Amino acid sequence: MNSETLIIAGIVAVTALVTIALRAFPFLLFSGGKKCPEVITYIGKVLSPAAIAMLAAYCLLAVYRDQTFARGMWGIPEFAGTLTVVLLHWFKKNPLLSIISGTAVYMILVQHFC
Repeated sequence: MNSETLIIAGIVAVTALVTIALRAFPFLLFSGGKKCPEVITYIGKVLSPAAIAMLAAYCLLAVYRDQTFARGMWGIPEFAGTLTVVLLHWFKKNPLLSIISGTAVYMILVQHFC
């Protein structure tokens, strides 16, 4: 192995160890029957929906920013995918199904019609 390969392997190993430690830390901190603080419970409830909302806003604003309305299908794939996610999640309450289906609708429209 050359030195560049060893450096890359070291970076991957350190990154993996830090990731594992960060994932294990909350379990170690709140194990043993300790009650979880209210602020942590609140953050656990609102962080995922907030992150998804920010990603959705960013992606939909990218349609406007990149001016896809001026070419192709005028942003129809993006909005059809978004509508698919929203409707499926509203009726089925299954995030995985909603996200996969919305992505599939978007990709089919982009690959076959744009």
